[in-house]
Amino acid sequence: MDKYEIEEILDKVDNSKIIDIKVKEELEKSFIAYAMAVNVSRAIPDVRDGLKPVHRRILYSMNELGLTPDKAYKKCATIVGDVLGKYHPHGDSSVYDALVRLAQDFSINLPLVDGHGNFGSVDGDSAAAYRYTEARMTKLAVEMLREIDKDTVDFYPNFDDTLMQPVVLPSRFPNLLVNGSDGIAVGMATNIPPHNLGEVVDGVVALIENPEIEIDELMKHVKGPDFPTRALIMGRNGIRQMYETGKGSFIIRSKAEIEEYGNGKTRIVITEIPYQVNKAKLIIQIADLVKEKRIEGISDIKEESDREGMRIVIEIKRDANAQVVLNSLYKHTQLQISFGAIMLALVDGVPRTLNLKEILSHYLNFQKSVIIRRTKYDLDKAEQKAHILHGLVIAQANIDEVIRTIKLSDDKNDAIAKLIKLFELTEKQASAILDMRLQRLTGLEVEKLKQELVSVENAIREFKEILESEEKVLMILKYDLTEIKEKYGVERKSEITIDYGDIDIEDLIEKEDVVISLTHGGYIKRMPVSEYKAQHRGGMGVVAHKTKEEDFVENIFITSTHDKLFCFSTKGRVYTMKAYEVPEAQKQSKGRAFVNLLQLDADERITTIIPIKPDQEGFLFMATKNGMIKKTNLTEFESIRKNGKIAIKLNEGDSLIAVDVTNGNNEIIMASSTGKCIRFNENQVRALGRETIGVKSIKLNEGEYIVDMSVVKEGSQMLTISEFGYGKRSDEDEYRVQGRGGKGIKAGIFNEQTGNLVNLKQVKADEDVMLICEDGQIIRVKAEEISSIGRNTKGVRIMKTKQNTRIVCVAVVPSEPEEENMEGVVEETITEETPTVEE
Repeated sequence: MDKYEIEEILDKVDNSKIIDIKVKEELEKSFIAYAMAVNVSRAIPDVRDGLKPVHRRILYSMNELGLTPDKAYKKCATIVGDVLGKYHPHGDSSVYDALVRLAQDFSINLPLVDGHGNFGSVDGDSAAAYRYTEARMTKLAVEMLREIDKDTVDFYPNFDDTLMQPVVLPSRFPNLLVNGSDGIAVGMATNIPPHNLGEVVDGVVALIENPEIEIDELMKHVKGPDFPTRALIMGRNGIRQMYETGKGSFIIRSKAEIEEYGNGKTRIVITEIPYQVNKAKLIIQIADLVKEKRIEGISDIKEESDREGMRIVIEIKRDANAQVVLNSLYKHTQLQISFGAIMLALVDGVPRTLNLKEILSHYLNFQKSVIIRRTKYDLDKAEQKAHILHGLVIAQANIDEVIRTIKLSDDKNDAIAKLIKLFELTEKQASAILDMRLQRLTGLEVEKLKQELVSVENAIREFKEILESEEKVLMILKYDLTEIKEKYGVERKSEITIDYGDIDIEDLIEKEDVVISLTHGGYIKRMPVSEYKAQHRGGMGVVAHKTKEEDFVENIFITSTHDKLFCFSTKGRVYTMKAYEVPEAQKQSKGRAFVNLLQLDADERITTIIPIKPDQEGFLFMATKNGMIKKTNLTEFESIRKNGKIAIKLNEGDSLIAVDVTNGNNEIIMASSTGKCIRFNENQVRALGRETIGVKSIKLNEGEYIVDMSVVKEGSQMLTISEFGYGKRSDEDEYRVQGRGGKGIKAGIFNEQTGNLVNLKQVKADEDVMLICEDGQIIRVKAEEISSIGRNTKGVRIMKTKQNTRIVCVAVVPSEPEEENMEGVVEETITEETPTVEE
């Protein structure tokens, strides 16, 4: 329907017409008016008293009702009704909610309402209905309204023009900063944190003494926010930004201690939580994260808070690091929050974002005007009193004539007129003489009257001096503020500490070498290297990783607790974690399921883990079971999220079997299950992105697959280990460099006696070799005890394997002193020449 059709319809209706208004202009006009009304009349506090209209009306109404601290409590229903009926034409819940907040010592630093009854709790419990609760003003609230009857502030009509209400309260202390404020308006928001009363007062005094003071100097007095729920404020950079620009963010962290109890157990005890955090919901949040296994290491959570204070106890499992658990709690729960401050307030009715000095300056100027207006009011009253006293003194000096004049007068008006004419008095003075009691005619009263007049004249002189001197106004303001500080000042609640955000959690973890082992079934654990002592070659070894019957150890390596672990999965994805985040366990323990540490899919498991040193550069060189290889720059693996990143794109049926770090010009050696190996320079492989397949490394026969890949290191020998425990060391120059993609050469003799090749490692004579069977049995032998013989041999017996068990993993570790009284084992050496396989 267009405009003309509408006009045709309206023409048929009497007294109808169309007003042509553009929708955009009307919306802009109406919405701006609405927005300003919300911002000014509801959501944004005034910079002078730090109150929104509803809070101001509540306090003023309570003052009018006489609910001072020395009077009895009165039902909150009475207060809410009085505010609604006289000043605040909105819903009763808005008034009562604001009243409740003014009474909560966990919401504001210095409550302005003294509540009697249930006014809610830090657990998020709601206050009781206003028909059950009672309230009165606190002593500090009286200071907010002190001398409001002395024309210290302006008043304006209420909603029906029947009463007057204050535009702002005199506010004898800087309430905006002391109690803070938050509110969401239209197109803007405010979030001013509470501060310590004494510090803010010191800041105002410093500004009085030096109007040119810089914010850095002010921050020596106003050190930072001070929250009613205490807790720790991390660092000063965010605070400084807030004070300098009016906007900033900083971290609030719960106060927690790690305690030892019982048989070496540890627990985290939380005694303070961040501002406006719901304690009950916080505990539920922690419990849910433990249930979802997003936070590991927690065995129990107890709520032990009482009247003495807050106490949340989190018990830690024996194999978990309490500091790491606490760090995870800070990261994933509201035990640590970021407070985004916006110091927005109304200045002359206009919302403005203010820095610290501007807020204090506006408050200072307001208080100067309050003192000046109060002084003018007192001066006016004093001058009126002095005027009356002058008339009374004249009357006492001429009392006989005054009495005769009154007696001869017809009525009061006649007497006033005659007194005015006879003694040159004003009408007020004449009226005061007529109202004077006869007792004032005694000698003592006459003297008192003269002294009173002198006192009032001195007061008038003092008031005038104040009005003529800004210095005296400021002296009075300093005295008033200091008096408030001495009466109501309290110690700082929130401790400002260094920002640990720039300190990695690993700084709290001891740096040491550890053995990390991973089973085929996905169980991982961490143990100190010192747990393993060297044995002679041919021994039975010790159990390093207890596994279930159907499981076996698949991967083992040495790393530092501070190293980052790149964990590669069967799906070609890479995940990351720190070595210290791997749970520590005993030799007999099976470890922790990897699915509890990383966010893996149901059909995904970790097959390869490599440690990466901090700030390490180079490439990741990857090899797959089917012989594909790929080189990718380490920079491609920065900022790996919890759900991992794609490391290599795999063909169907293929899997990632080895990953190592290269410098771009290393030589790579690869070995297959049948004992073929190929050595080539990595510069034959160009760097590719993460989501690529790669190129072929070696020609494989049917059923043959790659078992190992490593980067050639100078000064090392090649170590081959077969499934049934045979191995040997061979010089690396026996493995000549070839072109990538050939058939390779034989690494030794592998048959039914030796079993297939398990791993091809590089080793030095002063290192130890660790062999692990699929049943979890492990042996550690010195490399120098393994015969150094030619490539084309079976090797020597390194480990006696049990029937139907195979060696599945080999690791080269730093050498340790040999244990005493270890029994040796007869060396079994088998050498046999075998031809090479041509390319």
